[in-house]
Amino acid sequence: MAEIGVQNDEYGVLLYYKYVVVPDVDRLVRFYESNCGSLALLGRVRLSPQGVNVTVGGKLYALEKHIEEVKSSKLFEGTDFKLASCHHPANDKVAKECGFTSLSIRIVKELVTLTSHPQLDPPMLSNVGKHLSAHEFHSVLHSANDFLVTQRPDCSKKVVLLDARNLYETRIGKFSSPNVETMDPKIRQYSDLPTWIDRNSEKLKGKHVLMYCTGGIRCEMASAYLKSKGAGFENVYQLYGGIQRYLENFPGGGFFKGKNFVFDHRMAVESSDNSIMGTCLLCGSSYDDYSARCRCTYCRMLVLVCDRCQGEKKKTDVYICELCKKHGKVIASVTPVKNNNVELMREFESLSTSDILPSVSSHHLVSKVTCSRKLKVLCLHGFRQNASGFKGRTASLAKKLKNLAELVFVDAPHELSFFYQPTKQVSLQKPLFQPDPPPLDKCTNKFAWLVAPNTINHSETGWKLADSRFDPLQYEQQTEGLDISFSYLKSKFSQEGPFDGILGFSQGAAMAALLCARREMLSEEISFRFAILCSGFAVQLSEVKPNSINCPSLHIYGSDQDKDRQIARQSSSDLAALFEKGCSDVIQHDSGHIIPTRSPYIDQVKSFLRRFQ
Repeated sequence: MAEIGVQNDEYGVLLYYKYVVVPDVDRLVRFYESNCGSLALLGRVRLSPQGVNVTVGGKLYALEKHIEEVKSSKLFEGTDFKLASCHHPANDKVAKECGFTSLSIRIVKELVTLTSHPQLDPPMLSNVGKHLSAHEFHSVLHSANDFLVTQRPDCSKKVVLLDARNLYETRIGKFSSPNVETMDPKIRQYSDLPTWIDRNSEKLKGKHVLMYCTGGIRCEMASAYLKSKGAGFENVYQLYGGIQRYLENFPGGGFFKGKNFVFDHRMAVESSDNSIMGTCLLCGSSYDDYSARCRCTYCRMLVLVCDRCQGEKKKTDVYICELCKKHGKVIASVTPVKNNNVELMREFESLSTSDILPSVSSHHLVSKVTCSRKLKVLCLHGFRQNASGFKGRTASLAKKLKNLAELVFVDAPHELSFFYQPTKQVSLQKPLFQPDPPPLDKCTNKFAWLVAPNTINHSETGWKLADSRFDPLQYEQQTEGLDISFSYLKSKFSQEGPFDGILGFSQGAAMAALLCARREMLSEEISFRFAILCSGFAVQLSEVKPNSINCPSLHIYGSDQDKDRQIARQSSSDLAALFEKGCSDVIQHDSGHIIPTRSPYIDQVKSFLRRFQ
């Protein structure tokens, strides 16, 4: 921890969390807005009825004042404040990506999202693993057998280390002890951990499990989840204060090798040991610097690419992480083509031996491409449509993509009542007569992903006269039913998946965008690598800022404001702006509320899909 009051003009970073019942979350929001604003603190503040999770940066004296004011509330009694001096963040991509160019205060359902299903309750935090101080944790690793005898003289159970962090964190540093088995789940995101625990429960059952993470907060939830499994999972321990507190007590590194990945502009904190645990994704040389923020083209997870490989391929940003390789992703074999004596493409084999594709426009070459398999794409229809109708409307698209992708169509979960519009001669207020609707047996059911608030529990599915003529902006009022759709899609991924990507049209595109925005919170049961959003719009995305959704995406919408009479062109453009510029492509066509299938648009769609074969 930084020495208080020595160099008040120094910059620092403060991390802390506290699980506690918060009686008035709004009042706490006002406190952080006022306090952090007056002290010029930037970073992330997450508040919930469960407690707080804070990572902020600023001048050390300001951070110290913040700690003093927070400590004055009994609500934060016993909070472990981790304050470290460091360099001031540069106004660059790293600072922006880590959230250190502004102050973000958000009310969230969970401080950290362990459960990926919106309708499942998190584990009880009253039953977390026993806290071990840094020195206690170190002692256990030093003499695991003595620890077992101390805890239970008759116990011969084995001690195992469980890393609760993501793969991109464990790549560059982890605990290692010759006396203790280390288990690294190698997960993309924290919400994948419960699934890993379920699959490996027999390996953990009956063991003394020592769990650790960056600062301790993820272990609170994860240890409670492990203990909730019952008999055989009673002996769960966690490193209090996480790796950060351990390295403060053991600056030489102790049993921790490499660097501690952190979620601020520092990116990583190292000990005096200076050992390098990571390796370059491409050449395999020792490397552990994430400052270039290279990401897997498919899943967007951070990857390590050394300076030399970046220099050789600086016009190419297509990388494939270890997990995508593990799942058998294969790059097409491409015949080399030369233009003006410049080699545009070279032959690439499977991902086991090749990791990067050159960025070459399709109009520069004619090449023979052999694909290993078709992509499987889940298709989400629009409002008041169904899978059968959407399949018919996209028949031309499916035909032109038949060598690249298999399109799978599903009905949305919210069934809607039928309605018919009044004629011009009929008054909407007092109709003179009500024309007979078509017979129901001649009509197909209509569905939606999102519905208006007053229809969420509406079960009527017969015919009714519309309250008004068609409203082209009706999609702005359809904001309810999201949890039901999330749960429904999870079952579809389980039954009919896995899927490589999602294609959404109109309201289906809005639903697909919501999945993209929450991709980090979803487990592998609803995992996908890309999204194609056609005539889309944003809904319930107020917490998402421009250029913040991290998912490879293709946005297709009309270039003319008046051609699409269903969705305003600006709405589709605003949705595209929510996605990171480095992973989003836009196709603007000259038609209306359709998915164009003629050149050059279909060629651009094919080019996008080939990136994921």
